[in-house]
Amino acid sequence: MKIALVHDYLAQDGGAERVLKAFHEIWPDAPIFVLFQKKGMVEGFDDADVRESFIGKIPFTDNKYQWFLPWMPLATERHNLHSYDVVLSSTSAFAKGVLTRPDTLHISYCHTPTRFLWTDTHEYIADLKYNRLIKAALPRLIHHLRLWDKMSVDRVDHFVANSNTVRQRIQKYYRRDSDIIYPPADVDQFCLGEYMDQYFLAGGRLVPYKRFDLIVHVFNRLGWPLKIFGTGPEMDALKKNAKPNIDFLGRVSDADKVRLFAHARGFVHPQVEDLGITPIESMASGTPVIAYGVGGVTETVIPGETGVFFTEQTWESLLEAVLNFDRLQWDRPRIQEYAQKYGADAFKYRMKQYVEDRYEEFLRGMNQCRLDIRV
Repeated sequence: MKIALVHDYLAQDGGAERVLKAFHEIWPDAPIFVLFQKKGMVEGFDDADVRESFIGKIPFTDNKYQWFLPWMPLATERHNLHSYDVVLSSTSAFAKGVLTRPDTLHISYCHTPTRFLWTDTHEYIADLKYNRLIKAALPRLIHHLRLWDKMSVDRVDHFVANSNTVRQRIQKYYRRDSDIIYPPADVDQFCLGEYMDQYFLAGGRLVPYKRFDLIVHVFNRLGWPLKIFGTGPEMDALKKNAKPNIDFLGRVSDADKVRLFAHARGFVHPQVEDLGITPIESMASGTPVIAYGVGGVTETVIPGETGVFFTEQTWESLLEAVLNFDRLQWDRPRIQEYAQKYGADAFKYRMKQYVEDRYEEFLRGMNQCRLDIRV
C-alpha cells in the first residue's frame, strides 16, 4: 500500500499539525503535500519529504499567504497523486479537494468544514483589517470558494471527523456521513504538580474567536492572578486592556507548558472549539477546566468531575463559573487518569487500523463513497 499525506499548509503549530505529525509517525516514508511551508514554524518534520505547491515557490508567500487565497483551490488540484494507492488528507480547508485516480482510495480527516466559508463567514469578513474596497469584494470570492469546497467533498471516499461536533457539521454542510476518531494529545508528557499555586491559566492562539477578551475582563474585575500563554494578532489589544495581575507569557516551551498546567488552580477555556486539545492537556495534568459548554468540550470534559461549564459566552457567565469553581472538591489524580484515553498511541493505533480496513474494503469494491442519503 503506497500512501501519500496531504495537508492544507504548514504555517502554524496547532492541533491539525499534531494530527499530521501522528500520520507522519505512522507512515514515515509517505510524502507530505502542502500548499506551502513556513520554515521554522512547525517542529517534527525535519526528516519528512514535504512537497510544496507552486504557491510555496512564490517569494514572500509565508508572510502574505492570505493574498493567495483565490489560487489555493487550483494549487491543491495541481498536487500529482496519481502513483499512490491511498491518499490521506488532513484538512480544515482545501486538502480534501485533491484529484485522485479511480483506483486510489481517498480518506479525509476533517478538523472542521472550512470555518470562513460556512460557520464564521460574517465574523471572518468583519474582523479582517483590510480597506473597504477589498472587504466589499470578499463576499463574492468566498461565494465561489464555497461552491468549490462543496464540490470537493465528492472527491472523498471516507470522512473521519475529529469529534461528534464536527461530524454534525459535516452532515449539515456537506451532507456526508463520517466516522469519529479523536485527535491525539501528548498526555504522557504532562504530570501532576506537587503543589497547587494560586494562578489560573489560559492559552492558545490569541485570535478573536477564542474570546480571551472575556477572560481578561473577568480577571480584571477579580484581581486574581492569571497567566496566558500563546501569541497571535490579539496580543497587543489584550495586553492594553489587562491589569497587572494578568501575565502574558508569549510562546512557551513544552517544558514550561507542562509546569504551568501542573501547578495551575484551573484552566479557563472560553471559546467554541471543534474538540479542543488544551483542555485535554489540562486534565492530563490533573487540573480541572472552566469551559464554555458548547462544542468539543462537551465530549471531553465531565461536569463536576473534570471541570465545569458556563452556559453563555459572556463575561458575566464566566465570572459566575470562576467564583463557584472552588466550591467543588477536585480529585486531581482521577482527572489525570481520565485524560489518558486521548493519548497519541491510542490515536495512531485507531487511525492505522481504520486506513487498512477501508483499503481492504476498497480493493473488494466496497464503500468507495459514503453518501448520507435518507428517505
